[in-house]
Amino acid sequence: MSDAPIRNVVLVHGAWADGSGWRAVHDRLVDEGYAVSIVQHPTTSLTDDALVTRRVLDQQDGPTVLVGHSYGGAVISEAGTHEKVAALVFVAAFAPDKGESVNTLIADPPPGSPAPPILPPVDGFLLLDRERFPAAFAADLPAADARFLADSQLPWGLEAVGGAITDPAWRARPSWYLVAAQDRMIPPVAQRSMAERAGASVTEVDASHAVYVSRPEAVVALVKAAAGT
Repeated sequence: MSDAPIRNVVLVHGAWADGSGWRAVHDRLVDEGYAVSIVQHPTTSLTDDALVTRRVLDQQDGPTVLVGHSYGGAVISEAGTHEKVAALVFVAAFAPDKGESVNTLIADPPPGSPAPPILPPVDGFLLLDRERFPAAFAADLPAADARFLADSQLPWGLEAVGGAITDPAWRARPSWYLVAAQDRMIPPVAQRSMAERAGASVTEVDASHAVYVSRPEAVVALVKAAAGT
């Protein structure tokens, strides 16, 4: 990889969301001269979601910062071994090791951690309880914005939740991690532990799981650090 600053950024959404949540991050990065692509993966299986991400990486014209939120961290851990990826940014995200999945990472939550309001699976997919979604996922967003996220959930496939990492990219790529200190979906203590294990450069902000929406400037700052700019 060249030592020149990286200008390409690929953004990967997490569970129960889609790429539109990256709008504020996208706009700020574009304004600063980055070429930004947003992956619209279906959250059906880790294999499929990583494949969709790799297709977007194929289109990049040079070294790229690959960014993942929440379950998107598992996707970038799997897809980030792509030759175009120069750095990884985890945003309140899972960072599974080889053989791990989101399922294994959430199997033994830290004592006292709030339980995400996940409804029983239907036809192989999971949703969050709409009424409890705002407090759990987006407590620092305006009520109307949190409600929209709750009402526009993308069902999360059990094959995505249970998909095991084959070769974790963070073991071969430099990583940065944004911890959301008020996260009620992925406990902050778990985020810090995964970031430490990955050897990531860590920044912490007082934000909910929807930190990529509520604190886009913090995400952009970490992307710029990863890009060497």
